[in-house]
Amino acid sequence: MDRAVSPYYRQLAAASVNKKKHPGKAIIAGGIAGGLEIMCTFPTEYVKTQLQLDERSANPRYKGPINCVSVTVREHGFFGLYRGLSSLLYGSIPKASVRFSMFEFLKNRLVDNDGQLSQPRRLLAGLGAGVSEAIIIVCPMETIKVKFIHDQTQLNPRYRGFFHGVRTIIKQEGLRGTYQGLVPTILKQGSNQMIRFFVYENLKLRFKRQDDGKIVETIKIVIFGATAGAASVFGNTPIDVVKTRMQGLDAKNYKNSWDCVKKIYKYEGLKAFYKGTTPRLGRVCADVALVFVLYENVMKALDIVWHTE
Repeated sequence: MDRAVSPYYRQLAAASVNKKKHPGKAIIAGGIAGGLEIMCTFPTEYVKTQLQLDERSANPRYKGPINCVSVTVREHGFFGLYRGLSSLLYGSIPKASVRFSMFEFLKNRLVDNDGQLSQPRRLLAGLGAGVSEAIIIVCPMETIKVKFIHDQTQLNPRYRGFFHGVRTIIKQEGLRGTYQGLVPTILKQGSNQMIRFFVYENLKLRFKRQDDGKIVETIKIVIFGATAGAASVFGNTPIDVVKTRMQGLDAKNYKNSWDCVKKIYKYEGLKAFYKGTTPRLGRVCADVALVFVLYENVMKALDIVWHTE
């Protein structure tokens, strides 16, 4: 019997992909992966945010991503590309923990009696993971991060450090000041994770079906993750632009997210919604590929030392 086309082996491969993973393991693996990947990819996030904020200036400083890097290193040294890292790092570990644990939790609940996960339910699990991380972690931490980076571009920065900045923001704007841009953040994270998990898991499923459930090598995880990341970038960059505007120090210029969309289109044109796409594409592809590689390998290690049903 030809195993490559056998329905039995196809079912076995699908079961391997849809095998339930313990949410507790996902919390640990996700946290470790999230902390490591942001330390590797933060400079491109910094450049993306600077370009999006710089475009509103009467006299823009940067001519593009490379020029932004050059100016930053010249004025602040190499580690100037890591300004604002602390606020994002504090959020990256719990963000990835929430994302992966919620995805695994929803997958476990959405599989049918045969242990299979339909495509609509796979999309729903990814969407639920993204919405959860947006509300619990991403919105407040991203708001703080953008305010920190924007503050450092001023002649007289107000924030002396992460905790001083958080205290200042809450004192001056209340808790609401850390939840600016909640709607676009939910839209961004929800669509991000829906697209990423859907593309990534389907690529894994296709590979396993073709190779009779063979273990996916690290290089293929990198390719699958980068592909999933690229798909999410082209799908929601406009949402990311609006989110960044709503979380910056000039968010007071907009009544709400829809008002932000209308003003960007009216005064800056359609191209403004894709500002920072190039640095974001590089960051996200590397980010998603790296985090999936780390997550999958940490999960394998946990499966050895922590046996669960």
